[in-house]
Amino acid sequence: MTRRTNLIDLAVGRLRQQITSGAWEVGTRIPAEPELTALIGVGRNTVREAVQSLVHAGMLERRQGSGTYVISDSELGNAMGRQIAGAHQRDVLEVRRSLEVEAARLAAQRRTAEQVTELRAWRDTRAAAYASGELDRMVDADLALHRTIAQAAHNPVLLALYENLQDAIGENIRFNFEHPVHDDDSHDALVEAIAQGDPVAAMAEIDDYLSELIGTDQVDLATSEETAGAGSGA
Repeated sequence: MTRRTNLIDLAVGRLRQQITSGAWEVGTRIPAEPELTALIGVGRNTVREAVQSLVHAGMLERRQGSGTYVISDSELGNAMGRQIAGAHQRDVLEVRRSLEVEAARLAAQRRTAEQVTELRAWRDTRAAAYASGELDRMVDADLALHRTIAQAAHNPVLLALYENLQDAIGENIRFNFEHPVHDDDSHDALVEAIAQGDPVAAMAEIDDYLSELIGTDQVDLATSEETAGAGSGA
């Protein structure tokens, strides 16, 4: 039984590696069972169980009459996505603050000249989109700017966490643009603090920005709860 379990774990690991390495890209069909048995060096039953394991993990999807397709390259992303689906904006903002304040600190210490150039380019794209009222472009540029800061931190664990929260963060950024609490923050001071290698200023900029959003969101949440309570006679 132990040997059987080890073979399945081995097969799962090799299939996962094909996906995470990009050998099998998201949206593509994986090879048929005979090819998989040859690739991994195990029997068909073991291959079937390994494939099913990754189906349950949300990385693969069986399509009747068509085959098995890669639908995600991250088990962590799927698990986190399920956990935060429908999360309150305040909760997402609090997680963003915990990640982005540290990312800003590390980025100010570790950023490369190329990353500084990239940050300034995304800042300018964001500002231009804001000036022209292009919401989708604003969201994309803002998300790219913050992701570049996470990359500039040069901490692979922090980056992995941030990237696996991209959908929720993107939705939160869109929500913040659609429900502004103040005139748009250009993020110029944040970008320049990172460019100048000032971790204290970089941390303060992102902390002040997100803390203000959190404070406003908490007021909105309390108001909505009070309204709901009054309506129910509580």
